[in-house]
This record gives sequence, C-alpha cells and structure tokens, in this order.
Amino acid sequence: MSSLNKTHSELIEEISLLQQKIRNLEDTEAGYKKTLDALRASEEKYRVLLSESPDPTFSFTPAGQYTYVNRAFASGVGKAVEEIIGKTIWDVFSKDEAEKRMAPLMEVFRKGVQKVIEVRVPRPDGDRYYVTTITPVKNEEGETHNVICSSKDITERKRFEEKLSDSEARFRTQYQNNPVPTFTWQRSGDTFILKDYNIAADVLTKGDAAKYLNLTAGEMYKNRPDILADMNRCFEAKTVVQRELVSESFKTPRILIVTLVFVGPDLIMAHLDDITQRRKAEEDHLRLQRRLQQAEKMEALGTLAGGVAHDLNNILGILVGYSELLLLNIPDASPLRNHVEKLMQGGIRAAAIVQDLLTLARRGIQTQNVLNLNAVISDYQNTPEFEHLRSAFPRVRIQFKLAQDLLNIKGSPSHISKTFMNLLVNAAEAMPEGGLLTVTTSNRHLDRPVQGYDDVREGDYVTLTVTDTGEGISDEDLKHIFEPFYTKKVMGRSGTGLGLAVVWGTVKDHQGYIDVQSEKGKGTTVTLYLPITRQEVTASSAALPMSDYLGREESILVVDDIREQRELASIMLGNLNYKVTAAASGEEALEYLKSHRVDLVVLDMIMDPGLDGLDTYKRILEIHPKQKAIIVSGFSESARVSAAQALGAGAYVRKPYIMEKLGVTVRNELDRKT
Repeated sequence: MSSLNKTHSELIEEISLLQQKIRNLEDTEAGYKKTLDALRASEEKYRVLLSESPDPTFSFTPAGQYTYVNRAFASGVGKAVEEIIGKTIWDVFSKDEAEKRMAPLMEVFRKGVQKVIEVRVPRPDGDRYYVTTITPVKNEEGETHNVICSSKDITERKRFEEKLSDSEARFRTQYQNNPVPTFTWQRSGDTFILKDYNIAADVLTKGDAAKYLNLTAGEMYKNRPDILADMNRCFEAKTVVQRELVSESFKTPRILIVTLVFVGPDLIMAHLDDITQRRKAEEDHLRLQRRLQQAEKMEALGTLAGGVAHDLNNILGILVGYSELLLLNIPDASPLRNHVEKLMQGGIRAAAIVQDLLTLARRGIQTQNVLNLNAVISDYQNTPEFEHLRSAFPRVRIQFKLAQDLLNIKGSPSHISKTFMNLLVNAAEAMPEGGLLTVTTSNRHLDRPVQGYDDVREGDYVTLTVTDTGEGISDEDLKHIFEPFYTKKVMGRSGTGLGLAVVWGTVKDHQGYIDVQSEKGKGTTVTLYLPITRQEVTASSAALPMSDYLGREESILVVDDIREQRELASIMLGNLNYKVTAAASGEEALEYLKSHRVDLVVLDMIMDPGLDGLDTYKRILEIHPKQKAIIVSGFSESARVSAAQALGAGAYVRKPYIMEKLGVTVRNELDRKT
C-alpha cells in the first residue's frame, strides 16, 4: 500500500514509530558517547595511575625497543620518560647490563609464558633491587609481539634480609667460636632432639659430637631421667636451669656445670662448663691448707718437744750419772745394786725417748753419711730388737724384697734404722691375729709429681715400702697418724705414741716424702721416698772395671725432656769416652737426625708434651732404618717399651741408673750385631 492510500491514523502510527526509532537511535548514540567518555576517563585514570605509580612499569618489543615506560622506571634508571620511549635497551644500559636484562625478556618472547625475576639496578646513590613480573602480550595468531614488565621495589626488604643474614652470620660465628661448649636441642613431643653444637662442644667430646646429632635426649641419657626432667622444666617455665654433674662420657670422668637456657619457641641451649680442673684446684688448695695446718701443728709440737727434751736431758743426766757413781761404790752382793741398775737402765731408756723427741723437733740428726738402705735393713735383721719382734709376733710372717741394684742415700744410719724399726713394729702390731708383712726396696724415678698422703716431687729416689695385711687405718685416724702422742695403742702396753712421729721427722730431715695407702680390714702400705746420691759408700767396690765398658768415641744422642737427666746422662757417657749430643724432645731429636748420624740413641720413654719414646723411635726409623737405640724410663717396663724393642730398640734401663749400669748397657748395644 502506498503512503497515499494510508489512513491518517496509520500515518500517525507510522510517524510515531519512526519518532520512537529516532528517539531510540538518539538514546543509543548518547549511550555510546557516554560509554566512550567513561572509557576515555577510565583510560586516562589508569594512564595517570600507571604513569605516577611508584612501581616501575614498561613495555618492550622483541627488538629490545621500549614502547612504554612510566615515571618510576625512568627515575629508576636516571633518565626522562621521553629519553627512553622508542629507544632500545642498549641505549639505556651498558652492553653487559643490557645483555643480562635482555635474556629473561627473550625467554618470555620465545615461550609466551609469564616469568618473575629479581633485578639489581646499579645506581651512584646505592644499588636498588626489584622483583619484576614479565607478562607476554599476544596477537590474534597467538604470537607474543610485546611484553609488559611491572616491577616492585624490594630494596628495603633486601637490605633488611642482608642485615638479618649478617646478624645470623655474626650469631653463628659467636655460637661456633664461643669457648663454652654449647648444644642446641629442639623440642619434639615429650623429648628433645640434638640439632646443633659448636666447636668447643666438639673438642669437649674428642671430635665425637657429630655422632650425637638427631639423637633424642632419651637415647643419649637413658640412665639420667633427671637431665630430661631439667630440660622439660627449662622449656616449660621458659627459664634457666642449672645443675652440676659428673659425666662418664669421656676418657676420664669430668665435672660439668650444665646451664639450660630457653632460646625460642621450640629450642633450648645447653652450655657445659667443664670445672674439673677448677674442682681439682679447689681440692688441691684445701689439701695444701690441711698440709699447712698439719705442718704448723707439727712445728708447734716439735718446738714443745724440743724444749721438754732439753729439760729432761738435764734431769736424766743427773739420774744416770749418779746411778753410775752409786754402782761403783755398791758391792756386787748388795741387794741395793739390782735396784740401782734398774734405775740406771730406766734412765737410759728415757734418754732414748728424749732422742725421739729431739728427732721430732728436727734437731736430732747430726750425721750425713752415704749409706745403702739394703745394708741398714740387713744389719737390723741381726739385732736383738728384730729377734724380739719375731718372738713377740710369732704369727706374723715377714718377707723381704730388696732391689739388687739399689742406689745409695745420704743420711743418718741410726735414724734410718730407727725409722725402719718403727715401721716394722707398727705393721706387726696391726696384725694381732697374724698376717704377712712385706718389706720392699727399689729405685724410683718420677718424671712428674705424685699426689698422695704427701705430694712427692719429680726426681730420683730410693723407696722403702712396708706393707701389712692387718686391720687398716680409718680415714679419720689417717689424718693424725704422724702426730706426736696420737696413738690407738693400749697405754703402757706398747709404745709411747712417738713412733710414727719420729718416722715423719726423720724422713723430712732427709728431704724425703711419705705416702700411706690404707683400707679398713685390708691392710696398710707405707712408702718412704728418700733422695738418692751418686756417691759411693766406700772407695772399694766389687763393680766391673770401667775399662770393660769404656766407649771408643762413638757418637750418642741423649733424648730426655728433663734437663737434669740429660745433663747426668751426658756427663756419664762423656766420662766413658763417648761423643754426646743431647735433645730436649722427640721433635728436636728428629730435626737433628735429619742432617746427622749417630751410633746410638739413648731415648727417654716418657716425654710430655710431644712425642714419647715409641713414637719418636718410629719416626727415627723412617730417617735411619737401622738406627740402634736403648730405652730409659722411670716407669715400669710397659707395652710401649716392648713395642719399641720389637721395632729394633735394645735394652731397657730403669731410672735412676748408675754409670756402670748405663755404660754396660750402651756398650752391649753398640757391640750387638743387628
């Protein structure tokens, strides 16, 4: 139907529809415009946000050209935005830096996969660090034609991490170098696991600390639930727990103070303070204090005894003298003569007691003769006193073990004899039911002091040992046995209480030492250490003529860590016509033998610190495989001596030695065919 044929109403309706369409079109256009304006506003907002963002952002082409950078990126590289856009990465950075940055970008171009990297940007005012996210931008074909990079400045975090790392390193250094042995334990259930230890802890455990790692406290301290209880108490109370204990985990027991410290959510530290030497020093100090008190007490008693002896001698002189005058004038048949004789004998016995008091006062020894202890003992065996001892104690068996090569001492024969007699009587009286009494003499060389009842210094000694199998001495009595008038004997039946006090005084007057070992019910051993002398008892001797063991100018190296021993051996061997060189240690001997040869090495077995005789000889044989040697030592022949002899060393000579013994041994070894 044409428009001419349409009714008015139809035209109006059509116009109305057209007008509606026009209005709809106008509304749609307004919507498009509004949307476009909104998009433009949003784009501008995000452009401004991106441009002004503190996080560096840029886009990049495969050719290395910047298509977009924001202010933060430009500022980060020290350039303006306009100086970077359109330029390549090689225009902005040095060649090396550009190549380093380009590598991860090209990887994203190749793989089309987002990548996160950490970047360091060198700057004159200090390097800065960024975490950069590289996002690929793909075209319709799915090819990456651009990348957008967004970076986050992590410089402050990086510096904090570096400080934290430095702090941890310093803590680790302090932990490891702390001189106090330290273990770190981690809580695990109801126990703790060893997680760490420092160098001092490894040294304390002789290098065995590593084998304890990851062991539980229960596994390590199976028999010490108290230690685990301490660890739990420290952890739960978040406090410090300390205890002292004796550890048997070492070659010798150690006294340790263990300090447990709570250090973190699941950690505690155990600090071990080895106080073994401190405790030993404290004990030594207390022992020295007791010795000083004992010495002061003995000195005071000795002074008193000396004064009493002086007065008694005056009285006894009158008593004995007038008794002797009376006997000259009393007929033999007179009944008074027997009374006066007993009076005089009593005065003489009293004089003997006064002599003991003088000995106690350290005023009784006037003579210093060269004597042999074996001879003193043999002489005593032929006295009425010894026979009386045997008859008084018939159930006591006495045996003698006397060293055949016993060296001489210097002193008073009568006082030494009286000392020996007192020791024998005391030992016999300790065995009322009978037993074995053993007398032993020997030569003894001490390389180091020996601690006992009396601290014995290093040196050469003749020892006299009297051992009984009797009742023994209690610890309390042992503290007082050498004090005057301290006795457990029945008063009036046996002795005066001066016997052992006299022994003490005599030994001290001879610059000697006393050691006492006793156990209740098992007996007592008393050992006297008396310094030797190289002097002979008499000029005549049954020894071998020196010509039998003279040297033929052979060269000898004496190795000994004690200067006096080196000098003594050197003098002896020099007098025997040997060419002698001395070394103070195994190390010094080895250095000498690297450039010298000797016919014989006289090698001390015990040298401390450093190499001992066996280790030294092993290394000598590496330099001179057939080197002759003899071993000398102050200790008994041991497995190490035997080991040295098995390697080729000759005879073993026990210190202290005499010239004849040393000379004969050296001569025999030099003449021995290998």
